[in-house]
Amino acid sequence: QVQLVESGGGLVQPGGSLRLSCAASGFTFSSSAMSWARQAPGKGLEWVSGIYSDGSTYYADSMKGRFTISRDNAKNTVYLQMTSLQPEDTAVYYCHTIYRLFNYWGQGTQVTVSS
Repeated sequence: QVQLVESGGGLVQPGGSLRLSCAASGFTFSSSAMSWARQAPGKGLEWVSGIYSDGSTYYADSMKGRFTISRDNAKNTVYLQMTSLQPEDTAVYYCHTIYRLFNYWGQGTQVTVSS
């Protein structure tokens, strides 16, 4: 079955950096688009970034220049490198894919930006 397992979240000071990882299994990772979304406390789900199977990437406007998505097909893993983090980036970050027309989400990893 499809599994997405995020890791790498934590507490970071404003201006700091974190790298999130999402380990995927149960589907053909190299052929699949992957994306990250987040949910801040009391807010709805917000799409963050995505990467296609050919490596092309896209970002929400507020993340451009600060976040970088990448993938390692040999490790079935997608990454989100986050820099210049601000308190408003505090959220649970989720990994996502669509496989055979179904949406799959990981369990999420908490990112807290605070001094």
